Amino acid sequence: MHLPHDITAILGNIFGPSLIVLSVLTAAELLFPKERQSPSGRIAGIAFWIVYIPAATFIGEGFHMLWQAIGVKPLFVFRFDFTWMGLLNVLAAPIVGAMLYDFFFYFYHRAQHRWLWRQHAVHHSIRDLNAVNSYHHISEPVLQAVFLILPATLLYCDTGLTVPVMAVFVRLHASWIHSPTRFNLGPLRAVICDNRFHRIHHSLETAHFDKNFGAFTTLWDRLFGTAVFPEHHDWPTTGLADVPQPTSIRTWLMLPLRLK
Repeated sequence: MHLPHDITAILGNIFGPSLIVLSVLTAAELLFPKERQSPSGRIAGIAFWIVYIPAATFIGEGFHMLWQAIGVKPLFVFRFDFTWMGLLNVLAAPIVGAMLYDFFFYFYHRAQHRWLWRQHAVHHSIRDLNAVNSYHHISEPVLQAVFLILPATLLYCDTGLTVPVMAVFVRLHASWIHSPTRFNLGPLRAVICDNRFHRIHHSLETAHFDKNFGAFTTLWDRLFGTAVFPEHHDWPTTGLADVPQPTSIRTWLMLPLRLK
């Protein structure tokens, strides 16, 4: 049985950049570590991604076809024109697009913590947090389609430019914010999330619970009062105190059912 050509191409387009991103970040983690982690601890994470990526692809394509079949169209379209910036438009348009998309993600992420915790807890159970171990539960693509992608589709933000290289950059950033490397954004953390800012979100310290929900920009956390900026020495332990990190496909898939 062969996948349709377009699905095969989609899988290739996803696996290819993902492999590059995870390879680059893992190399950086091993060469410039903020903390020491066992390389073997990433093996389970790789196995989860091998299952997750095709499943998420099929789910995403399925919902995309459903939107087209039932004629889902934006209720409002916000257009942003950066052509006046010349060549800087190549950077400005995708970055602003990512910041606007992060607005929807911010509220979806808060909903995950309040109403969809069983599934999202799989992501927070990770104690050896790194680029490879930034996986989510396999059920999350369905939740994202309903509670994130659909609202973002209804309120569409058109920045007028899509750059494939920037798409890879945004994917790199999403994995890097989980990465235990010494590289961080320093003062730029005031606007763009980095690995030290996002680690607060995964912290075991009670003062950090339900903080730093944004994945790309700190703007929405600042605006809605959930931002906590780490001090220079802050590098908290991550994970969930009463939930072990998944170590096999079975424990990864079944973990939401085991939570109270």
